Amino acid sequence: MKLRILLIVTAIFLALVFLILAEFLIAKYNGPSVPAPDIPRGPQTFGTGPALTYVVMGDSTSIGQGADYSHSYAWISAKHLADSHRVTFINVGISGATAQSVLEQQLNQAEQYKPDVVLLAVGANDATHLTGGRSIQKSIQQTVDGLKQANCKVRIVVTGSPAMDAARRFPWPLSQLMRLRTAQVNKAFKPLIKKDNLTFAPIAAKTRAAFLADPTLLAADKFHPDNRGYALWVPVINQALDQALKAPAPADCP
Repeated sequence: MKLRILLIVTAIFLALVFLILAEFLIAKYNGPSVPAPDIPRGPQTFGTGPALTYVVMGDSTSIGQGADYSHSYAWISAKHLADSHRVTFINVGISGATAQSVLEQQLNQAEQYKPDVVLLAVGANDATHLTGGRSIQKSIQQTVDGLKQANCKVRIVVTGSPAMDAARRFPWPLSQLMRLRTAQVNKAFKPLIKKDNLTFAPIAAKTRAAFLADPTLLAADKFHPDNRGYALWVPVINQALDQALKAPAPADCP
């Protein structure tokens, strides 16, 4: 009897494993790909007022993949900051980036500019790659430490993962796994937000319902937002940037 129960449990487990693997393959090829845009990589300056160096780091969403770059939250948030500052804007984001690859491939570039404000938009690929929470925390902590060494007064805004279950590329029940992974990834950011005085832009919590209700907010690949989709993230990010700029400088920063 015990052997029979064990065989049944094993069969169910293997079936679930094969189902998840099959759905990952379905998700990978569900919808045509959209190319990563070729964006300006050098510093761009606009606006008038106090000087402010603004660096955007992160994954494909940080470069507006799936939309026109002029509709990306990186570009629009830079213009938002330029309403009251003379902004030097640099985008070092890379499609496919994870917390670890941001540390390894983008931090050195960002440090060179000694930014006053950084938008760190990463988490989606850590959700889909099943990156562990401690690994995410370690990479983000090292990135934050590097940015603060470059400029101890830097204000850092983090987005965490968007609502990955709202990406129509993931069929049920894989979408439910993505919902769980979104929560796990964003939970990993919480201790760092408190410890390092980061500002959180809750794009998942604020826009998940809208993306679930309207699939046309996604690009053709059913994964990235389109122009209208990114437009929903913009006010969440701009509000977080405003909040970060109003925060007092660290007491231990000369």
